[in-house]
Amino acid sequence: MKIVIPGGTGQVGTVLRRALTAAGHEVVVLSRRPARPGDLAWDGRTTGPWTDAVDGSDVVINLAGRSVSCRYTPGNLREMMDSRVDSARVVGEAIVGAARPPRLWLQMSTATLYAHRFDAPNDEATGIVGGAEPDVPGYWSYSVDIARNWEREQEEADTPHTRKVALRSAMVMSPDRGGVFDVLSKLTRLGLGGPVAGGAQYVSWIHDRDFVRAVRFLIDREDLAGPVNLAAPAPLPHRAFMRALRGAWGVPVGLPATRSMAALGAFALRSDTELLLKSRRVVPGRLLEAGFAFDHPQWPEAARDLVRRRRGGAEVAPGESAGAART
Repeated sequence: MKIVIPGGTGQVGTVLRRALTAAGHEVVVLSRRPARPGDLAWDGRTTGPWTDAVDGSDVVINLAGRSVSCRYTPGNLREMMDSRVDSARVVGEAIVGAARPPRLWLQMSTATLYAHRFDAPNDEATGIVGGAEPDVPGYWSYSVDIARNWEREQEEADTPHTRKVALRSAMVMSPDRGGVFDVLSKLTRLGLGGPVAGGAQYVSWIHDRDFVRAVRFLIDREDLAGPVNLAAPAPLPHRAFMRALRGAWGVPVGLPATRSMAALGAFALRSDTELLLKSRRVVPGRLLEAGFAFDHPQWPEAARDLVRRRRGGAEVAPGESAGAART
């Protein structure tokens, strides 16, 4: 197959490109700063020569968008919104204008769409969309607005010959340097891998190889369209998540952090506390109903596998995997 990946230079794109190329597929990455042979330039906002790659392709997997690993300033939030909405719109324009449109458009979305909650899991059918939760920072609703607008742009694209799936993905855990597992592992090995703000908030995640398998599953299953949660079936509270990560690394103690300490740490890491404090209790209802079987459904085992792979050597060089999504 010919697979086009706009924004395929971040962590998730690196994972997909590596796996799909190894499986014998032709993979074309679109990037604002092409760095590898075969990559094509685009700006994520306007059509151009890159649309020729979409015409005649089999699958488009749009991962483009400014990394969420940043301080949530008004300017950064606006850039996060614009980069996602604009890229989805222009990918849709390329598909609409193609003489031979791809049969499938996988559009990255986010599990952050769902409400901050502890009482029950969010699946695609019964999950509660966030944005109106009490007792959370007001700007958290902007992240939900981003996800809504991101998905709406794909929904409204007039692509009758192209099946569309929105990937409501949890954090993708891979041993690559620069990804979220790498950041959490560094904190853990420094003795800072304790619970944050009590640790009751749920963490949703997916092992990188299950993420790839789920993408392949969605490519093959022509009966699946619309939103699909890409998350392991067993989200767990942050305190248990970090305890399992400490166990995988053989670190006996992790210092806990209060909300104020988390805010200072996020500031130092040029990130935001929403990534730590929002309870993302998301489960893959549609994948499970369709018969998808996870190889790594439980976090303790998944963490041990990731640590083994990381100890065996990073899978990409530094600088190749700097964030979750890129334009």
